[in-house]
Amino acid sequence: MSEPQISSDVAVVNPSDIDTVTLPDTCPPLTVRSFGLTDLGKVRETNQDQFLIAVLVKALQVERTSLPQPNVQQSSDRSHLFVVADGMGGHAGGEKASALAIDSVESFVLETFKWFAHCKSKEQDQVMADFQRALGHVHARILAEAAERPELRGMGSTLKLAYSLNDELFVAHVGDSRCYLCRHGVLHRLTRDHSLVAEMVRHGTIPAEQAVHHRLRHVITNAVGGNSPEVTVEVHKVHLEGGDRVLLCSDGLTNMVPEEEIKHFLQTETQPEQACRRLVACANKAGGKDNITVVVAHFRRARRLEMARSRN
Repeated sequence: MSEPQISSDVAVVNPSDIDTVTLPDTCPPLTVRSFGLTDLGKVRETNQDQFLIAVLVKALQVERTSLPQPNVQQSSDRSHLFVVADGMGGHAGGEKASALAIDSVESFVLETFKWFAHCKSKEQDQVMADFQRALGHVHARILAEAAERPELRGMGSTLKLAYSLNDELFVAHVGDSRCYLCRHGVLHRLTRDHSLVAEMVRHGTIPAEQAVHHRLRHVITNAVGGNSPEVTVEVHKVHLEGGDRVLLCSDGLTNMVPEEEIKHFLQTETQPEQACRRLVACANKAGGKDNITVVVAHFRRARRLEMARSRN
């Protein structure tokens, strides 16, 4: 019988040598408030949009102990996940594709994604690579489901994923759903539309003003699922600041509401829920020609009292 391979080491540890990963008082961590809303709109018979807001925490589940303590203990570390999916491929196909997209992202985060409580540059690159891989898994799963069920053949979905960790926002994107950052009164579009009309605008074939009303504006050139065996995943990393507002939305909003109005609601509404409701109402007032989905997140620096409470 072979002997077990055991390696041992002895070290003297001084508490002053330990990195407690406590952020300096001059730069308290960001806190996050968020809300999401999806709406049928005024024309569609079914809602093929889906969204997800999730908080990722490190937890320890106690099975048995001699100490009087809770069965589940959680770390004070938090990261936040926001996802919007807009299905396509007929009523049944679109609903199924967007639901599969959200479910696949959840499974990836639970089973595969590695927790990085405090990212350095190398780990940040890994986060971006992991989410590229996640969207690849979503693509493969939707294709496999469509292959087994002929009535769903060709179904697909746009997919927008944003993940905030400490002061960094990671965005992975496929399709024409969008992610915006509103900072100091300026609205920044973080993603490009993967659509035929958007490509025509980028190549100068048509002016940008014609894109909203162009007859081919709904033709998506890149999606999870669909009819292509490959998917191209666009990724971004943005350093966040206190006061930033982030919006994820389907094209049911952006085709109905000009960016200047979107900026106004993001900037003036102090609560994410109210911003979501105002944006959806504005899209419906303009005609509500598609399903409308919005997710809004507000980021701000924690106050000293909040930091003290989180440590207790």
